[in-house]
This record gives sequence, structure tokens and C-alpha cells, in this order.
Amino acid sequence: MSGAKNIGLKVLIAALLFEGKVELHNIPRIKDIMELIELLKHLGVKIDFSGNSVTIDPSNLSLNKVDMLYASKIRASFLLFAPLLYKFAKAEIPDPGGCRIGARSIDRVVEGLGALGITLDYHSNTGYYTATMNSKPRGSYSFQKSSHTGTELLIMMSVFGNGQIVIENAAKEPEIDDLMNFLNQSGAKIVRNENNITIEGVQKLHQEKPYSIAADRVEAFTYAVAGIATKGDVIISSIPKNYLSSGIEVLKKAGAGVEELAEDSWRFYYKPLQAVNVETTPYPGFMTDWQPLLAVLMTQAIGKSIIHERIFENRFSYVEELRRLGAKIEYIDYLVENPASHYFYNYDPQKQYQQTIQITGPQNLHGGVLTMSDIRAGATLAVAALVASGESYLRDVHQMERGYEDFEKKIQELGGEIKKI
Repeated sequence: MSGAKNIGLKVLIAALLFEGKVELHNIPRIKDIMELIELLKHLGVKIDFSGNSVTIDPSNLSLNKVDMLYASKIRASFLLFAPLLYKFAKAEIPDPGGCRIGARSIDRVVEGLGALGITLDYHSNTGYYTATMNSKPRGSYSFQKSSHTGTELLIMMSVFGNGQIVIENAAKEPEIDDLMNFLNQSGAKIVRNENNITIEGVQKLHQEKPYSIAADRVEAFTYAVAGIATKGDVIISSIPKNYLSSGIEVLKKAGAGVEELAEDSWRFYYKPLQAVNVETTPYPGFMTDWQPLLAVLMTQAIGKSIIHERIFENRFSYVEELRRLGAKIEYIDYLVENPASHYFYNYDPQKQYQQTIQITGPQNLHGGVLTMSDIRAGATLAVAALVASGESYLRDVHQMERGYEDFEKKIQELGGEIKKI
């Protein structure tokens, strides 16, 4: 397993808060990581990336304005407010980029920074946010709806805060706990109590030993589904059980073979599949990044499966592409009593949403020419092409390469016929 994309990006940024050099291991060589490293170098940071290890020296950080072209390629750039504000007291960052799977409003992030005493203004004429920090952060903030990125940014902003800062209704994803472990090993004082996180401000962070990030749970689920859907048998390691628990529960419910071989090692294999219904929710629920892959699996299951997306409002870009391969998928109505509280994005009652699909299986998929629209849709289409009979061609493969390391090589090692042309 490769290191987690959503940990690697965050620890690279958090490393800029440290005194002295920082060494990180198991960093995946994916396009999003490479783009972030180029962005950091543009800001003056010294970085060496050898194999899957990164050495980063933040002492020469010299710019407090993030270039728009770099930032547009990666959403994590917004987290740079923390190290830039601590170094310069003022920072300018453009509207962040990343996959266009939803509006992903940063209103909650802006409110959170304001609660800690940070002034943040948006300039519509330039597309930049300007933040100012006149004194050490202090106070507390409660997210109305939990925010993964918002939680990470407020943690980084609070490590050198004035006294105790509490983040209530914080996101609970394991990637956030990995970030907290990284900071705590170097002197931070961060404690989680369920969905509340308490940070005691410290004077400095200094790394005593290298830090190795955890494996990528989306990659793990991708290869698990690839094995099951192609009527195969794969072993995956090393990935902690709590990273996969809700996904494993759904796979077992569908009838797939799942076996825990040893600590952090798993076997996934084909058994006759039955339809399941799933709603995506924040951790510890079923992950939104998993649902496109589950859709492919359900094309091979007996019955009608329903997938209801609650996290993002534009997560079904892969549906039309799967239909090109012969998948029987349709959008259906899904009764929700209070949409504003049910959905985790900023629900607009004036808009029309398509948040639920029904998949009828089993279907014999055939080859086709497909276009990848984002990272997870890309991997989904690749898995579908492995399931389908005949040849398929995948365009815009760079989308998948943003989040998957050596996908082609790993699939080949598992017996799949795939090559980049």
C-alpha cells in the first residue's frame, strides 16, 4: 500500500510550522504531492524527495503570497494559511483548486479562523483571500457541520495558540488523527475526545525522529473492489482496521469474501454478490470516495442497489461513463425530510440535485472509450474496464495519477491487463 494522499499533503504543509528539518516517510509519488512540492519550492522551501521519503527545510520560507497557477491545481493549498501567518502575520492565497465534485464551501473555514481572531477577506477582483493575524490565536469554535479541511487548518492554527483552544464537532477521519500524531510527536499538545479536539499552545515544534504516514484507505478499497468485481482474490497490507471498517461491513453485507489474515493485512475475494443500499457519511460512516467503486461492484450483484450521496453534490460524474459499458444505472428520487441538515454540503432549496442512483445487476459490461473527470471516478472507470469484456480506453488518465501511485504496475502485478499509451 502507498501512503495516504490526504495525509501526505497535510503533513508536508504542517512541516512548515517546525524549527529545523523534517523527515517524512511513505509519501506517495503522485501528481498532487508533486504539485504541492513545486508550490512549496516556489515559496522558498528546500525539499528533497527521494524514493518515498521527503526531507523538508522550512527555514527559507520567503513568500507569503501563493501563486494562483500552483494553488488552482490543489485544494490543500488553503492550509498554507497556518504556516504563512505564523511566519509573516499576513498571507494571500487564491480560491483553492482540486476535484470539482462540489462547491465545498469554505464558509465554515472562514468562520473558524475568525473565531480564533484571524481576519480573512475575499477580493472578488483578484480571486484571492487575504488573512491577517495580529496576535496569537485564542478562543474556540464549533463547526455547525464538520469539515475535514477546516478541522485540519484550525488544528495547525492552534498549535502555537494563546492557552487552550477547543474545536467542537471536529471531523473524525483517521487522516486527521495521523496529522495530530505527527504534530504531537514533535511537541504539540493535541487531545481528541470523540468529536472535540483540545489544543494547548506550545512554543515550538521540533522533530526528533522521522515520521511515517499511514496507508491510503481509498487505494485499499480500490484494489479490494478490483479483486472482488473481477472474480479474483487479492491480499492488501498494511492498512489499519479502523481505516476500512465501514467499507468492510458493506462488502460483507454484499456477500463478498473478506478475511483478516494478520494485523493490518486483509484478503478480499469473490463470492456471489447481493445488492446493498448505502448512504455516504463522514467517518466512521461509508466514505464518499468509496461510493463510485461500490457502484461498479454492484453492477455484478444480484438485485437493485441504491447509493445515496450526502457529502458532495456532484459525485456522480462516472455514471454516464459506466452506462457506456452497459451498466444499468438510473437516478431516482430519495425522500429526505430536512435536506438542509441531512446533507453535509451547503444545501440550496432553489437548486435541483441528483443525489441518488439505483444500479440493477448483474450486468455483463463491455469495452468502451471513457473519460476520467476526477481522481476517484478515474480509478472507478479503470476497475470497470477490468471487469468488462474486451478492450477499453481511458482518457485524461492524469486525473487518476493525481491520487494513485503506480496504479498500472500494481494492477499488472495482480494479473490485470493494463498499459499506458
